[in-house]
Amino acid sequence: MTIGIFDSGMGGLTVLATAQQMMPGENFIYYGDTAYAPYGIQSIEYILERSRFICDLLLEKGVDAIVIACNTATSAAVKILRKEYTIPIIGMEPAIKPAIEKNNGLGIIVMATPLTLKEEKYRNLVNQVMTSQKIYEVPAPDIVTLVESGMAHTFEMEETIKKYFKEIPMESIESIVLGCTHFLFIKNLLKALYPHVELIDGNEGTINQLKRKIRDHQKKMGFSEKGKIEILNSAGEKMILQSEKLLKEYILEYGN
Repeated sequence: MTIGIFDSGMGGLTVLATAQQMMPGENFIYYGDTAYAPYGIQSIEYILERSRFICDLLLEKGVDAIVIACNTATSAAVKILRKEYTIPIIGMEPAIKPAIEKNNGLGIIVMATPLTLKEEKYRNLVNQVMTSQKIYEVPAPDIVTLVESGMAHTFEMEETIKKYFKEIPMESIESIVLGCTHFLFIKNLLKALYPHVELIDGNEGTINQLKRKIRDHQKKMGFSEKGKIEILNSAGEKMILQSEKLLKEYILEYGN
């Protein structure tokens, strides 16, 4: 089986790493849309157009399912894409429910792109899990830009994080929901700055949903001994090589 995964850039490589760990017998094709990023400040129409283009490309390459490894693209396009394509399409969403289920009465930060935080999908998710705990919503597009620029482990990234959190009483925060796949590249930095805070992301839950969706199909097709990975990027060969390097570094750092 071949699974297509796409994101506005390199953030979805974290989802690819999780998918490879949890589904080692499958083949993966990853598409990063770096040349048209960032998605988080674009219109819904723009994101839907790019998402359709990428889905068509992945289908031409023979994928059996597609993971939208981008909270922003999920918010903007997943409902429409599921109506237009016959294969399973799995989206991402901020892991607010797990954060609330684990919560012991302190505050929760939800970091995401501006579009994710204002979209109906996110608001509905929040309404489903109404809680007495304080939720601080932090739109953080600059972190996406820094990760895409290879600056995840820099002083500038540290200062950017502090800037976003400066108005939040961090001593009263229990968890940070990483509502954008790019933010997983700075987990260790966040943990160093705020060691008492738990970091929660939706990658594992997304891949579990993928496995449920394709379970019957898997039984029919069986598993290969070891899956292959192909990485594509709209910005060309240089960005493909950079993505391959970043994926290896992420796996080494976080153990996926």
